[in-house]
Amino acid sequence: MLISIITVSYNSSATIRDTLKSVEQQSYPHIEHIIVDGASTDDTMNHVDDHPHVSLSISEEDEGIYYAMNKGIDMCKGEVVGILNADDMYAHHNVIEKVMDAFKDSSVDAVYADLVFVDPNDTSKVKRTWRSGPYKQRDLYHGWMPPHPTFFVRRSLYEKYGAFNTQLRSAADYELMLRFLLKHTVNAVHLPETIVLMRHGGQSTASFKNRWKANQEDRLAWKMNHLKPHLFTLILKPLRKINQFFT
Repeated sequence: MLISIITVSYNSSATIRDTLKSVEQQSYPHIEHIIVDGASTDDTMNHVDDHPHVSLSISEEDEGIYYAMNKGIDMCKGEVVGILNADDMYAHHNVIEKVMDAFKDSSVDAVYADLVFVDPNDTSKVKRTWRSGPYKQRDLYHGWMPPHPTFFVRRSLYEKYGAFNTQLRSAADYELMLRFLLKHTVNAVHLPETIVLMRHGGQSTASFKNRWKANQEDRLAWKMNHLKPHLFTLILKPLRKINQFFT
């Protein structure tokens, strides 16, 4: 079974080598790695060219990260699709093999796992741990969501339910997971281990203003799907991150 891994990049020369290497060294043999670059002006594409495992790459101006992800989805051929950002990496060489083992069960539509946030300059230093755990649909009303870089789905879901909603600037991944998991109740299973290392940081939590904007987009994500969160759902969502510093 072929899996497509989509990496979106823009001026990512400082980090994309780790991303490329982590995919290149996977034990699973049937991987299509697609790079969608936003016309980088640094050495990003030179690093991509140095890794012959890359199946397809494109570098051109686009309208943002979610447009680029959708472009990658349109290009991919794998039965399963995962998205790995250009500053993230897989935690070990057997990640994709374990993910694909889970998809051997034809009833499984999606697989997700755990993630750790690491120091941007020293990826051996863990800053936060995101243990997603198994879930029930009611957990989404309690602010729960899986870490998107660990979220693998069958390509047929994108074909049936659509890809990322580019009206959203920061919450399109949250909206997509609400749409798949809550609105369309796809069968998602938890892989109980850390499979992605993510460099710590992010605009949505950089300031109160950005957090407020992110909260408004989260609210819109529910509205777009004709779903109604509880009064406390969107308060609990950022608060759940506090526990990540202590696990």
